[in-house]
Amino acid sequence: MTVAPIEDDLLAPQDWSFPVPIAYGPGRLAEMGERCAAMGLKNPLIVTDRGSRDLPFIGQLQEVLAGAGLGSAVFSDVSPNPRDDEIGAGRAMFREGGHDAVIAIGGGSAMDGGKSVCLTAANEIDLWDFDFDKTPPDMRGQPAFPTLICIPTTAGTGAETESTGMVTHVGRGMKLCVWHPELKPSLALLDPALTVGLPRNLTAWTGADALTHAIEAYSVPGFNPLCDGLALQALTLIARWLPVAVEEPENLEARGGMLAGSCLAGIAFLKGLGMVHAISHMVGAEYDTQHGLTNAVVLPQVVRFNLPVLGDKPARMAEAMGLGALSGEEFASHVEGILDGLGIPRSLKEIGVPDDCAARIAGKAIQDVAATTNPRQATEAEIQALIEAALTQARPG
Repeated sequence: MTVAPIEDDLLAPQDWSFPVPIAYGPGRLAEMGERCAAMGLKNPLIVTDRGSRDLPFIGQLQEVLAGAGLGSAVFSDVSPNPRDDEIGAGRAMFREGGHDAVIAIGGGSAMDGGKSVCLTAANEIDLWDFDFDKTPPDMRGQPAFPTLICIPTTAGTGAETESTGMVTHVGRGMKLCVWHPELKPSLALLDPALTVGLPRNLTAWTGADALTHAIEAYSVPGFNPLCDGLALQALTLIARWLPVAVEEPENLEARGGMLAGSCLAGIAFLKGLGMVHAISHMVGAEYDTQHGLTNAVVLPQVVRFNLPVLGDKPARMAEAMGLGALSGEEFASHVEGILDGLGIPRSLKEIGVPDDCAARIAGKAIQDVAATTNPRQATEAEIQALIEAALTQARPG
C-alpha cells in the first residue's frame, strides 16, 4: 500500500476536534463571520499587538464579521511581551464596548494578551489570582468566561489551543504564566495564508520557537505518549518545512506545514517545557526581547546541558526529523546547524542583553514553572553559567 506524503494535504481544508475545535486551511479566515454567528456572538473584541494593528488581516477580519451582521472593535495596546497594566486596559475596553467574546489574532503576544483579557473580562478577579503556580480561582457563582477564539498569524507560539498566557508582572520584573482550566478556546483557526506576509527574520524566529517547544516538550521526563507523539510529529513537520518557509516565503505548503507543526508543538508542551523557556521568559520580561529569537539563542546551551539525562531521546528526535538515529552530540550539532541556517545570532549580547545580568536572571529563572520540568534539575549557579555562556557564545561559530 502506498501512503500519500503528508504534504499532499497541506492545501486542503481540515477540521480537527482535538484538543479543541481546530479549523485548518488556506483562506478560512473568510468563515469567521458565519462561525461566530453560529456561536451566538454579536460583538466580539479583537485583541492583537501594536505591531499587528495595521496589518491587512485585522481589516479583513472586521469585514468578515460585519458581513455576518456582527459588530467588533480592536484592542491593540499589547507589547511584544504583554504587561499586566495592558491587560487591565483591555478588560476595561471589553466592558465599555459591551463585547461578548475575545478573538485573539496575531503572534504570541496577541495570543497571551487576548487570553489574559478573556480571563478577567467578565469578573472582578485580579489577573494574578490566575497565576499558574496558584490554586485556580473557584468560578462557582462567577460569570462564565467569554467565548475565546484564537487565530495565530505566525507559526511559532502554538498558543492557540489552551488558555495559558505569559504576562510580565511589572512590579516584580518577571514574566509569569496565567490560566484557568475552565477557559478553553472555542475555536482555533489556522489559516496559512495569514502567515505568508511574515518577514524572513520573523519567520525564522517564530519557527525556531516552534522547534524549541517540540524539543523541550519531548525532553520533559515522564510517560505522556500523547504529548510525546505530537512533539515528534511537530519535529517532522518543522524539519521539513522551516527552511522552505524561510527561503520561499510565498510557499503556501511550507507555511501550512509550519502552522500545523507549531500547533502540534504547542499542544505537546502541556507536558511541560524546560530551562530554555525559564531563562527566556525572564530575559524577555527585563529587556523586551523577541521571545522566539531569545529561545533560539539559548537553546544550544540547554540542549547540551540536558544531554547526559536524555537517554535515547536525541536519537528518536533525530529520526523524526529524517536524520537517522544520531548520537546526542550529533543531534546537538544538527540543531546548531539549523540555527546557523536561520541566521540566529550566537549570543544574547547581540540581541541587546547586557553582560552583567546573569546572576539576576538566574535568580528569577529558577522560580519559573518551566525550570521544574527541565529534564536535568539545575542549581541557580548552573543556570547562571548557562546564561553567561549564552551571553558571550551560545554556540560554536
